[in-house]
Amino acid sequence: MNAKAAAKRHWDCIIVGTGMGGATLGWALSRAGRSVLFLERGQHPLADERLTGDYAEMLARRQNLPLETRLPPAGRWDRPLEDRSGRKPKTFIPFIGMGGGGSTQLYGAALERFFPEDFAGWPIDYATLRPYYRRTEALYGVRGELDPLRQDVLDPLPAARLDPANATIAAHLHANGLHPYRLPTACREGDACRDCQGYLCPHRAKGDAASVCLLPALSESGAILLDRCEAVRLRAGQSRVEGVDCHTPDGPLRFRGDCVVLAAGALHSPALLLRSAARPWPQGVANTSGQVGRNLMRHAIDLFLVQVPGLSGPVPKRLAFNDFYRRGDDAFGTVQSFGSLPPLPMLLDSLHQDLRHALPWLASLFPLARPFLRPALRALTGKRAVFAAILEDRPHPDNRIEPRGDGVRLYYRLGAGERERLRQFRRWVARAFAPWPVRLIAQADNNERIAHACGTCRFGDDPERAVLDRDNRAHGLDNLYVVDASFFPTSAGINPALTIAANALRVADHLLKR
Repeated sequence: MNAKAAAKRHWDCIIVGTGMGGATLGWALSRAGRSVLFLERGQHPLADERLTGDYAEMLARRQNLPLETRLPPAGRWDRPLEDRSGRKPKTFIPFIGMGGGGSTQLYGAALERFFPEDFAGWPIDYATLRPYYRRTEALYGVRGELDPLRQDVLDPLPAARLDPANATIAAHLHANGLHPYRLPTACREGDACRDCQGYLCPHRAKGDAASVCLLPALSESGAILLDRCEAVRLRAGQSRVEGVDCHTPDGPLRFRGDCVVLAAGALHSPALLLRSAARPWPQGVANTSGQVGRNLMRHAIDLFLVQVPGLSGPVPKRLAFNDFYRRGDDAFGTVQSFGSLPPLPMLLDSLHQDLRHALPWLASLFPLARPFLRPALRALTGKRAVFAAILEDRPHPDNRIEPRGDGVRLYYRLGAGERERLRQFRRWVARAFAPWPVRLIAQADNNERIAHACGTCRFGDDPERAVLDRDNRAHGLDNLYVVDASFFPTSAGINPALTIAANALRVADHLLKR
């Protein structure tokens, strides 16, 4: 079905975005017989020109083409974000997904439940989401081990024994009194998985939202996907969204449906709401609370390079431990293996970019130093296991996004409390691997490494403090929902993907009952 034909039809549900929330919701609704239209700015997951098996940066380098032309075919966002958080504004293209499957095309496929205490401040609790966690784990084929520090969690599908390198690391952590376990992940190749983190899997073996939900919804349940279709405005009356205005290959079109669901991500869903300001929503659609775009959270993620005795090559992404997840009344986060670092040319380019923003005068000398930095970086990163420390963020109203033309403007700083927790967390993680040498790659306060953004359309029972109600429906609107990570009132300290998908199944049940 082409865009013009889709615009003439009235849909049961229109879903903007096809990431973890949107694809999972659309799969459940279409499977139950509802007519579903997906609107996606990026490319179809089966597009012929898709670029797989490597980072867009490396593909562009080999093909001698501008990076911007390689980003959409590689499943990456291609529009600059303006960061106004520091003394000097800067722009960068965030490393997030675009196209069928959204950011799950790029993720490391770690799918893990939040802890029960992570739901403090949420209008629902762990028990509410528990059955949907189980359904989602089965749907995405999650494999791994039971975290020994958890209770009331079903074992995921069994995983093979650890490879020798990860077994050595696990034994060392056990000897240090910690509780490592096999990280639950979704990959159909199991232990043969190449950890295609940061780029499209060439074998379509990653359990992403496109392969698990979007493509089956299209091929088996009659859902329709319009790719290269950008939602630019919601047309909302007093109590309902009447249409979604889009830029399409066939020109500007408006699509109409009984229900409209935003799932474009925590940066872009609120921007669309704010960009749609008009009577009777002068502050932005669904924004009577003034909270749309505010309370932006992102995980503060550092990388630790661990020198493991006898290590001969990269260590696959297999382990995690949660011994520092909470200490007393303070929330910290998880530690999990990262897999391989990006290739050396990308690391050098990243270092150059960081210098350009922090010390412009020194950045001008970088090309002269590059030949000398290459062997130093190779020695630093080679034959080391890489672990990511994921620190829970907390909501602050001034951390926010705003629309800027057809893009997004970002205001985000780590608070004083977050910085103190980050210092403590770094000390604990480094000690966890003692006496092995550990080097910290500090990225937690670098906005260009924005990861797991959430919180910009938080849900809650009080319409004066929340954008959405407990069913993820916008306060004051009968037919508008948001199911990406925007709805999180808190960020927890663990990968958000499984919780986004489980909640999408919960919202699907709510919509089907309506």
